[in-house]
Amino acid sequence: MVKVDGKWLASIALCGWMLGSVGCDEAPPVPVTPDCGTPPAVSSPDWVPCRLKEMTLEEKVGQLFMAHAYGTTVADTDPKMVEANRTDHGLDTAEQLVERYHLGGIIYFTWTNNLGNPEQIARLSNGLQEVAMRQERPIPLLISTDQEHGVVVRVTEPATQFPGNMALGATRNLEDARQAAVITARELSALGINLNFGTVADVNSNPLNPVIGVRSFGLDPALVSSFTQVQVNAMQGEGMAATVKHFPGHGDTEVDSHYGLPIIHRSREQFDAVDLPPFVAAIDAQVDAIMSAHIVVPALERSGLPATLSRSVMTDLLRGQLGFQGVVVSDSLSMQGAKPYGDDSDARVPVEALKAGVDMLLLPSRIDVAFNAVREAVIGGEISQERLDEAVGRILTLKQKRGVLARPLVDLSLLERVGAAEHLAVADALTERGITLVKNEAGVLPLKPEVGKVLVTGWGAAPIDTLARELTQRGLSVETLETGTTPEQAGIAQAVASAGRADITVVLVTRVWTSQAQRDLVRALQDSKKPVVVVSVREPYDISYLPGVSTFVATYGFRSVSMKALARVLVGEVNPSGRLPVAIPRTGTDSTVLYPIGHGLSF
Repeated sequence: MVKVDGKWLASIALCGWMLGSVGCDEAPPVPVTPDCGTPPAVSSPDWVPCRLKEMTLEEKVGQLFMAHAYGTTVADTDPKMVEANRTDHGLDTAEQLVERYHLGGIIYFTWTNNLGNPEQIARLSNGLQEVAMRQERPIPLLISTDQEHGVVVRVTEPATQFPGNMALGATRNLEDARQAAVITARELSALGINLNFGTVADVNSNPLNPVIGVRSFGLDPALVSSFTQVQVNAMQGEGMAATVKHFPGHGDTEVDSHYGLPIIHRSREQFDAVDLPPFVAAIDAQVDAIMSAHIVVPALERSGLPATLSRSVMTDLLRGQLGFQGVVVSDSLSMQGAKPYGDDSDARVPVEALKAGVDMLLLPSRIDVAFNAVREAVIGGEISQERLDEAVGRILTLKQKRGVLARPLVDLSLLERVGAAEHLAVADALTERGITLVKNEAGVLPLKPEVGKVLVTGWGAAPIDTLARELTQRGLSVETLETGTTPEQAGIAQAVASAGRADITVVLVTRVWTSQAQRDLVRALQDSKKPVVVVSVREPYDISYLPGVSTFVATYGFRSVSMKALARVLVGEVNPSGRLPVAIPRTGTDSTVLYPIGHGLSF
């Protein structure tokens, strides 16, 4: 990377900066006309241009879309699945959806009933590919999901679970990040998933960020850049198409773009220094895809439109200045942040996104409206044939590059990879390395031999149960009481009474700045005069809002892998070594730092 006139420029976009690059005074290579007389092999450089020549307008438009479909199989006849598909798409099954719209991809979710057991998922993937391959001009699908790990995970156990990006950032260990990405790629590939929307490259510079938080590797742009690049290389090294998100950077927002349209009041210089470096690192790693953010950035786009619809951001900045050559995919077009045109958004947004430079359109609210709007825009000349072919060509090239064209079906024998013992061992070990002991003034950790009875209370039935089970297995007598996100006064009183019977209380908290009731619970437990260990199971900023807490641990996640690692730390089996990957301000976005980046204690 180099910086010219205060702007980041990817080396791949600069003539003469790389060995073997074409010099500035050299003529560009003359395009070679592909030989389409004999159908080229799918691995041939002629395949994409030849296929583009053959495709109908409808087939090309279909390749631009990645949609959801309900069901455990391509022709699921469960009445609930049929009704859901009819409601969203006007069709009965995933099979009909792929056939009707010539889709470029499908995205899996739990709520669409796609993600049951590993064999079911793999068979669904194969079924979808078989439908795509029996069309007149067969083109296999990109099959995707959001396997970020931590708070955003789609494929759950028995697949290997990792603690999420901020926990990885707390390890300071790039090898941990690499191994997590390699294992994730291998297991998703075994399920027939070939594209992961999994690497969040956002720098979490706003502690009150409601949508990124622990999904980010941290606050330091250099740390986030290095972890992002390592994961991109690892994913793609395993044949998995990798994505980084959310360009140009979603880390400094107080609005969740799922429910509103955030406005980022940063200068261009701040974007250059903080938000863009991780994306630059990914581009230098030749990342396959970059996902756009539905955010308004006045410093980059003066019209007030979200970045997804901004040519200044998606084309001039991302492609022109940063030199990105892969696929630009929108964030979900069903999100509120992608509806600036009100009732007309379902039709206008897909067209405007394509005009801005987006190649693949994710999760349109109404596939029929979006498909027809793009088709009519091409027919009417609003979208040129050249722009359509450019976007479709990038999508087809990605499918070719990652072997989707050559090997669309997954071998079910690969399912033995999913949740393999060696994978689980790696996940356990690296999760331990991220657990961060922020404060231990009372010296209650590790738990002393005289501690016999423990109360585990606070937020989250599943994490409380997991932690209690792990402590019980280690010989402790454990009582549990789940009080939720907003504990009621009766629940607080019950927790205090239970704490009085215990030797020590472990209370799990999450985002207490949004919950006075959780803060009241912690205060009441402290007033009980029994030792209290506060555990933040999401962002570590909770400690800013809990004055007087003497023992504080950050896990950055609440999944079972994190709670098991926490138990090992609490009893002293593991000496905590995690270091904060973010700075913790005194309150909110106050500039006074309570705990700096890199802070962390050991026993």
